[in-house]
Amino acid sequence: MDHQVSLTAYLAAFVAELVQTGIKDVVVSPGSRSTPMAMVLAEHPEINIHIHVDERSAAFFALGIAKATNKPVAILCTSGTAAANYFPAIVEARYSRVPLLVFTADRPHELREVGAPQAIDQIHLYGQHVKWFADMALPENNKEMIRYARTVCARAAAIAMQAPAGPVHLNFPFREPLIPKLDEITFQLEERPNGYVKVRNGELTIPEDEIREISFKLNEYKKGIIVCGNIEDEQFAQAVTELSDALKFPILADPLSQLRSGKHQLENIVESYDTFLRNEDAKPYLQPDVILRFGAMPVSKALTIFLKENHQAEQFVIDGAGGWRDPSSLSTEMIFCNETIFCEKLLSLSETRESVEFLEKWLDVNNLTKANMSLIKDSYKLSEGRLFYQLEEMLPEGATLFVGNSMPIRDLDSFFLNNNKSIKVMANRGANGIDGTVSTALGAALYSKPLYLVLGDLTFFHDLNGLVAAKLYDIDIRIIVVNNNGGGIFSFLPQSQHPKYFELLFGTPLNLEFEHAVRMFDGKFTKVKDWEHLGELMNQSTEVKGLNVYEVVTNRDSNLTEHREFWRIVSQEISNFVKGVH
Repeated sequence: MDHQVSLTAYLAAFVAELVQTGIKDVVVSPGSRSTPMAMVLAEHPEINIHIHVDERSAAFFALGIAKATNKPVAILCTSGTAAANYFPAIVEARYSRVPLLVFTADRPHELREVGAPQAIDQIHLYGQHVKWFADMALPENNKEMIRYARTVCARAAAIAMQAPAGPVHLNFPFREPLIPKLDEITFQLEERPNGYVKVRNGELTIPEDEIREISFKLNEYKKGIIVCGNIEDEQFAQAVTELSDALKFPILADPLSQLRSGKHQLENIVESYDTFLRNEDAKPYLQPDVILRFGAMPVSKALTIFLKENHQAEQFVIDGAGGWRDPSSLSTEMIFCNETIFCEKLLSLSETRESVEFLEKWLDVNNLTKANMSLIKDSYKLSEGRLFYQLEEMLPEGATLFVGNSMPIRDLDSFFLNNNKSIKVMANRGANGIDGTVSTALGAALYSKPLYLVLGDLTFFHDLNGLVAAKLYDIDIRIIVVNNNGGGIFSFLPQSQHPKYFELLFGTPLNLEFEHAVRMFDGKFTKVKDWEHLGELMNQSTEVKGLNVYEVVTNRDSNLTEHREFWRIVSQEISNFVKGVH
């Protein structure tokens, strides 16, 4: 049988099934060996093809699309080191539970390990960082192989979405000639037009008697806290705040929990814990005897330490994906149940408590901390703390805020306060790296509008080539680059106490003028003069189109001093308050 006919029929069946699974976006990096798949994908009228020449950025771009849509996105590249460049984004997808379908083209079996060009060992290339791997059969055009292609496609998409979501890798060997017969292509699924096999993924839940037992246990405790990390379920905010109101437990809301912004109840949400849990008088005053924890581990190190120090407390970890998010081995009960379902079931068995004493302790300390933020909000110099404090005021209703790792996400945790603007906060907190941040944000900006990216200068530099997507696809994005000329977070770490090699090994000043790079990608660059200037830019930001970069120049030493002075003043106020209560 004609090779090109087989190639075309096999891939057409695969792509048709891909669309049936609900996948609409595919990010393609050009290459020779991936030609047949790329051409067939481009031919399908329901697939959005995004071309990105850099595989590393391409994979992060797809990651951003998947994060914004909560749907799988496919990526395709040629053989060889192109596939290796996907690795960082695949690692991030695995640990942040984002569904990706990774398609790598490969040499046929007879050209492997014989010195053929652009051929590397791609079998299980990503190891355990993918949920499933399949080395696809060579294309054939018979009923059995067409069924095989469609079944593997449906299975791969289902596994990628199955909780916990994550990446799946399919490796496609192709023989030459690589050009499919597009004039003969058909995407009709004749045998089973509605898809070959439909996979239904259910939600994890637990029996009523188990929930009843947990409810009885919680009734024994009066001093409880609810800790919420990164959760994407839009129904969770309402469910957990109603549970908090019934139990009279404060909610310690990580900025990625989507609980600090929105129309849900905000009264019991504590957001300044990263500051006041540094105080040694506050910690025993706020000591819990039970902890309910939802979502990923929180950003705050102070909160993590507080949880470790309260190892005597009963700790229930609720994970709807059946993972094991317990790095300190503190959990007394690991509950594999959808987080929203758990809250709703527990609420139905819980009577509203009258005692609010413990809740009010947390709220009083939280409010005292926020009342002392004048040192931050009145800073006349451009500073990182005030920037994140003012984001709530600056951002428009319904905005998406994407935040880089290192210092930005930590300052957001410390200074971004509760609001009712429904601001969605995103970040790459699976592996917590700085790579691919620009590309991920641009991918998210395709579907999350308006999107604002705030990141440091090293993170921006690390993914400058990702800006090409903004130029190619006319993506509207506003990027605030906090430029302290180096790795600001290291000033807060023990390395800073060793000045001999600090700047060389950790401070790493780059002394770059980013304006030139931004203009290369047809972007607009503005160096922020002062707070009034930044306010004007942000007020106009919803009207601007394309790539807009605002550089906020800060000083690492001043930033360290400002943070430490703020923590000192707040700590003194909290100590006086706690001692006064006692």
